[in-house]
Amino acid sequence: MTLASTALLLCDLQNDFLDPKGAYGRAGQTAAEIAALPARLAPLAAQLRRRGAFVVSTHFTLVPGKGGEPFISPHLKKLRPFLAKGDFLPGAWGHDLVDTLQPADIKVEKVAFSAFYMSRLEWVLRKAGIQHLLVAGIVTNGGVASTVRDAHVRDFEVTVIEDGCAAFSPRVHEEAIAGLRPVAHIATVAELMTERGA
Repeated sequence: MTLASTALLLCDLQNDFLDPKGAYGRAGQTAAEIAALPARLAPLAAQLRRRGAFVVSTHFTLVPGKGGEPFISPHLKKLRPFLAKGDFLPGAWGHDLVDTLQPADIKVEKVAFSAFYMSRLEWVLRKAGIQHLLVAGIVTNGGVASTVRDAHVRDFEVTVIEDGCAAFSPRVHEEAIAGLRPVAHIATVAELMTERGA
């Protein structure tokens, strides 16, 4: 697999999730494992950019409706009652990829767990000639797992970056990684840096 046909897919590593001033940070919804991801992934992202791979970021989005009030699915409203107008708003600071991992070659809005669901992700990946996805981001048991499974059934070759993903608890992360082994290759940041010619 050539790097020209490879993309680092960064799932939902957005300011509203990771920055202390973002929606989740203001609500105290954070985990050390999640906060550590951007710095851990930055060297790999930089190496892949230099060597011709794509960096693609997905952006969880709360689509604004009348008066700017966001459409929030009932399950999410129950799980995260603190979400409010202006959070995950398209074009806003909170919606964007964290600075540590900028720039992304392609940014794709998403409205559900899987980045493929009702989005243009598959279309842009095919147009870019991407065949192999290196998947990182949050949360391992949610957006990452759903996106990886959807990529698998679309015949993308998928590698999950085990220490490039995180959940709100290490146990949940480990269980999610175990569940993805039948549909994806599992590797670490260090292994990929070596494989890709650091």
